[in-house]
Amino acid sequence: MDEEYRQKVAENIGSVLARIRMLSGGRDVKLLLATKTVPADVINSLTGEVLIGENKVQELEEKYPLLKKDGLTVHFIGHLQTNKVRKITDKVSMIHSLDSMELAAEISKRSLVKGLKMPCLVEVNIGREADKGGVLPEDTERFVREASVLPGIKICGLMTMAPAHITPDEYRMYFSQTKNIFDRLTELAIPGTEMKELSMGMSDSYEEAVECGATIVRVGSAVFGRRV
Repeated sequence: MDEEYRQKVAENIGSVLARIRMLSGGRDVKLLLATKTVPADVINSLTGEVLIGENKVQELEEKYPLLKKDGLTVHFIGHLQTNKVRKITDKVSMIHSLDSMELAAEISKRSLVKGLKMPCLVEVNIGREADKGGVLPEDTERFVREASVLPGIKICGLMTMAPAHITPDEYRMYFSQTKNIFDRLTELAIPGTEMKELSMGMSDSYEEAVECGATIVRVGSAVFGRRV
């Protein structure tokens, strides 16, 4: 790996963390590095406790044996097909994209086989976009109640992806709506849930997400540069 690029990545991480600290009001907000197409050697060059998110099962399978595991926590943040769940349950610490009871049942089943209880975030389709996964806002409470009884998963919060290419104020609107749902579910204290994580915001919107109460932001291009 080019040393100049390694230094640039480190500088970018520092800049993003500084912005998060400034906007968070003292809250603990975790920076998850979205590592789609980022080679294992680049990930391994990162120092300290590192949280990464992979989007594709095949890419995660290829990278995983090459990753240094000390201090590295891997989350799965992309769309997950039920027939691929078995390939990742022993590789990730959290799944961000739970969006159907069929998927929830499969995650629970495959996790139990490995003696695990998989932390999951329910994906909320806050923009009601037909081409995106996720549970509709008005269906979120019902879905959480149904999924939370499965023995192999633990609902730990919500994730959302706002519509692309919108204004900062529009990002704030969608993120605030998701935060309202999150707060309501937290107050309900549904048995089998621990609503502690709100994953929202990416490179072009993480600042607005932090302002609106995100506990995890998923940043890729702002750290690693534009990727195809």
